[in-house]
Amino acid sequence: MVLKQAKEVLRIEAEGILGVVDRLDNNFVKMVELIYACKGRVILTGIGKSGIVARKIVATLNSTGTPSLFLHPVEAMHGDLGMVSADDVVIALSNSGETDELNMLIPSIKRIGCPLIAFTGQVDSTLGGQSDIAIDVRVEREACPLGLAPTASTTALLAVGDALAVTLIRKREFKSSDFKKFHPGGNLGQRLSVKIREIMFTGKKVPMVSRGQTMRHAIQEINRMRLGATLVVERDNILVGIVTDGDIRRCLVSEEPIHDLPVEEVMTRGPKTLGPDSLASHALSIMEKHEITVLPIVNPVRKIRGILHLHDILGKGAFRFNGL
Repeated sequence: MVLKQAKEVLRIEAEGILGVVDRLDNNFVKMVELIYACKGRVILTGIGKSGIVARKIVATLNSTGTPSLFLHPVEAMHGDLGMVSADDVVIALSNSGETDELNMLIPSIKRIGCPLIAFTGQVDSTLGGQSDIAIDVRVEREACPLGLAPTASTTALLAVGDALAVTLIRKREFKSSDFKKFHPGGNLGQRLSVKIREIMFTGKKVPMVSRGQTMRHAIQEINRMRLGATLVVERDNILVGIVTDGDIRRCLVSEEPIHDLPVEEVMTRGPKTLGPDSLASHALSIMEKHEITVLPIVNPVRKIRGILHLHDILGKGAFRFNGL
């Protein structure tokens, strides 16, 4: 019974979208051309469920190269209308087209001089009749058995918003590289999912001094790679400690000069480490927990395989592979 009801809901909503497809006309083309030529922003407005859909359309447009923002109809009447200019395009969402809070805005939008587009289920409504372009998003019935909760109608609104965004993507020749510019969080997600071996420094790019060498050598090595630290190793490059900028500062406070001190008197013993096949997300968690910016990367017997800096996870500058 439950599955039958769920499938019926999806069927009704799919039929609603297909009905909108059949009624889509040249007004949609005019809308795309108008927004493509827009020198300002696309401002979407709506209240209740339509307002929630409007916010989602704004998010989609922004991430695909069309500057957009959401304007709450009530807040607009109390000062937020100041964000609208004649260079903008306003899209108002209302299934009935008779939403009082929206219709009260129409005279003000007209005075500002920007075009008004309606996404409405009633093109002959107050909103539809006073808009420059009215997009018919009418559905035959709601999926709600009471016919009260917006279901198929809000799905249709959302689908038309997606159609607008995708059409603009193609018209602007928007590329995947452009999409990534607007999704730095997405890029970070990609970085966090890679293995440490893909982003760590290796070979001669790893700052390293041997046990018994002086702090003079350690400071020179820190300056060489500018990672804020150098690893301390013994025979066969086995890790025994790390000297960081913080260690040097703490030592300077208590003892001077430090240049001739052996590194083992200053280093932090038993530093946190990870293996090269660990995920960058694991490394970031350790760095955050222990408030450190550098991790030695070792094999099971603590032989140095590389070094990882926080910037290589978060992406300072170009995303580097193996320090290159």
